[in-house]
Amino acid sequence: MLLELGGVRLLTDPVLRTRVAHLRRHGEAPEVPADIDAVLLSHLHHDHLDRPSLRRLAGPPRLIAPRGTRRLVRRPGVVVDELRPGDRAEVNGVPVHTVRAVHGSSRLWRAGPSGEPLGFVVGEAPSVYFAGDTDLFPEMERLAPLDVALLPVAGWGPKLGQGHMDATRAAEAVALLRARVAIPIHWGTLRPRLTRLGDWFSAPPGEFAAQVAAVAPESEVRVLTPGESTSVGA
Repeated sequence: MLLELGGVRLLTDPVLRTRVAHLRRHGEAPEVPADIDAVLLSHLHHDHLDRPSLRRLAGPPRLIAPRGTRRLVRRPGVVVDELRPGDRAEVNGVPVHTVRAVHGSSRLWRAGPSGEPLGFVVGEAPSVYFAGDTDLFPEMERLAPLDVALLPVAGWGPKLGQGHMDATRAAEAVALLRARVAIPIHWGTLRPRLTRLGDWFSAPPGEFAAQVAAVAPESEVRVLTPGESTSVGA
């Protein structure tokens, strides 16, 4: 996601190429966005911290990321703010608060560099919550109310492992967060090379919208396909 708040452009967990390890992008790779003020990196997994994608960004931009990122990103001029949940940063006057995320912390499965995963609450009016990858957790209620919640509703395969939300649990998160607008993310983009497409790939945002209507009817769901955008006032 590309966030524009108060003249600041923030990019979240960018994957700007057609493949990451065994994963393939469905459709064309996006254009490399310009004039990025900072990149928000939620955790160290390869499909969220993709070093080749970061190298495509001009600047290079500032990275706001978990501890352990600096040793993975070795590029002259890169500034890495390594944060933990509960920390705060500022990008040209826009506040960035880091919050808890329930997800794996290692770069590889139980191996490699590790860093506590993050979610981010950006701005104040409007406020935007980027959850990264996370499972549902009760403390989400402390972030309420929010103007926008960007919530993962699926994964890159037919089955979800620990540390993820499906459409139903993401809708429960909307109810906790009391988000004015909820946007489903982390769906319909990457898939394993030999895995066939099906409902697991395309259906989650519709399921999410239906569940939100049932458990948080005061929240508006906006489903964006890759390349689409929306705006939300204060």
